[in-house]
Amino acid sequence: MSSLRNAVKTQREHRERHQPQSRQHLGALEKKKDYKKRAKDQNQKKEVLKLLTKKALNKNPDEFHYHMVNSELRDGVHYERVKDEELAVGHVRQDLTYVTHRRAIERKKIEKLKAQLHLLETDSEKPKNSHILFVDDEKEAKKANPAKLLDTHPSLLNRTFNRLRTSQLSSLSRELNDPEILKNVTISKGKAYKELAKRIEREDKLRIMQEKLEVRQQLMKNKEKEGKPPKLVVEGTSTSAPVYKWPQERQK
Repeated sequence: MSSLRNAVKTQREHRERHQPQSRQHLGALEKKKDYKKRAKDQNQKKEVLKLLTKKALNKNPDEFHYHMVNSELRDGVHYERVKDEELAVGHVRQDLTYVTHRRAIERKKIEKLKAQLHLLETDSEKPKNSHILFVDDEKEAKKANPAKLLDTHPSLLNRTFNRLRTSQLSSLSRELNDPEILKNVTISKGKAYKELAKRIEREDKLRIMQEKLEVRQQLMKNKEKEGKPPKLVVEGTSTSAPVYKWPQERQK
């Protein structure tokens, strides 16, 4: 029985004390498992620093690497020398269909964002359409006030879009006095402009890709017909498609 009692004693879990009440302001008391994690992490960092120091000491100053040729420093800033290579794709027709579809989606989203941010028209632009107000007689026409008839502020009469009513302007003025609402509006507007800039950049990249694929498709059609090869006028870059001059062929 004594051996069984001793076996039970050895199987007890070692419980470390918690932080005393008088030292609660110092935070949680570090346990052994926390110390082991911290010590392991510190030793790993020491080993990495030792290895990097050894590599730096053993480095040959005359060693050559191709990246030395493909990179350079301009005014203390590191730049990669990237060659402008023409796009190379396998299935041109499938890729062209997909890129055209994605570009159409991006254009629609850009137009929607511009409409939300009121970038389609500005106050400086002349209105394309005229708004005619009809009254009963000439006497009433002389006395008529367009701002009252349209229920808006006189300064908004020249606007052809988003012409708010007087009730909307009064509610808007109350909302603008609230700093929290004004802050949220400013943040959401900034996010919308950032999203618009990214989508315009993406649409421009898709346009360049579409133009390159269209040129590649025309070259493939010319090979299938076994016609005269076109002459390359301007090589393709990362920002423009290649330009070819096609020979004139007499149509039968």
